[in-house]
Amino acid sequence: MNILVLGGTRFFGKKLVELCLQNGHNVTILTRGQSGNPFGTKVKQLIANRDDADSLSQVLSGTTWDIVYDNICYSPNEAHNICNILEGKTKKLVFTSTLSTYEIDGVVKTEGDFNPFDYEIRKGNREDFSYGEGKRQAEAVLFKEATFPVVAVRFPIVMGENDYTRRLHFHIERILQEQPISLPNIEAKMSFITDDEAAAFLYFAGITPIEGPYNATATGAISLKDLLGLIEETTGKHAKISLVGGDEMSQSPYGVPADWYMTTTKAEAAGFTFSQLHDWLPTLVKTLVKELQ
Repeated sequence: MNILVLGGTRFFGKKLVELCLQNGHNVTILTRGQSGNPFGTKVKQLIANRDDADSLSQVLSGTTWDIVYDNICYSPNEAHNICNILEGKTKKLVFTSTLSTYEIDGVVKTEGDFNPFDYEIRKGNREDFSYGEGKRQAEAVLFKEATFPVVAVRFPIVMGENDYTRRLHFHIERILQEQPISLPNIEAKMSFITDDEAAAFLYFAGITPIEGPYNATATGAISLKDLLGLIEETTGKHAKISLVGGDEMSQSPYGVPADWYMTTTKAEAAGFTFSQLHDWLPTLVKTLVKELQ
């Protein structure tokens, strides 16, 4: 198949490209050209600014795709542009969405808790919305305007050794350096997924006939208290936790006021089997502790 990946040079986007190549597909990546091409001659590379609709349209003129993966759409305007540009050019679009489309209210989320098909669209760019609202708007535009099948994959926080956001790294480094960590609710449970599994589900979403929104997360959830305890056990150091106040530098990127995780019943019914969170999280923590000590 001919596959186009928007945002395929780092983290799970890079893993997705590698997976597509391993399965014998012809892969093209579209980037701004600032991160280089880690795949060399194994892929074709198109250079365009995602925010410039004219540039994007020109670069994709005359192309056709079996699957387009869009990992870098964050607003309704971007979604609207890609719908127009890809009309008649692709058989399917897989959009990387997020758990942030759901409210943080302590209720375990199913896909029906956010319905993009009847969500009111507001025009705007990524700077006009919060991250979660931008993704909600993008989903709404894609499902209402696209003339081709769309899958929106709702990921929780993605973990991995090469996570450029360094969110898990933050907690390990703060504990190793005996620096405080501030968070609003240490008992709040969250779900996570690895970069490898995120790539695997994106690939699955592309090659199977599924459409619509799908949650994708490792099975199980863990409280921040237990996650920090796992880091404490691995490092041999005690976490300094503040549940109120704290300066900006100490704020946990996992700090949420209530449980925030989702079910994967729909994806499992479609044929995908997810990992167990507790099977891989301790190993990942040990690996990162070893790297950061």
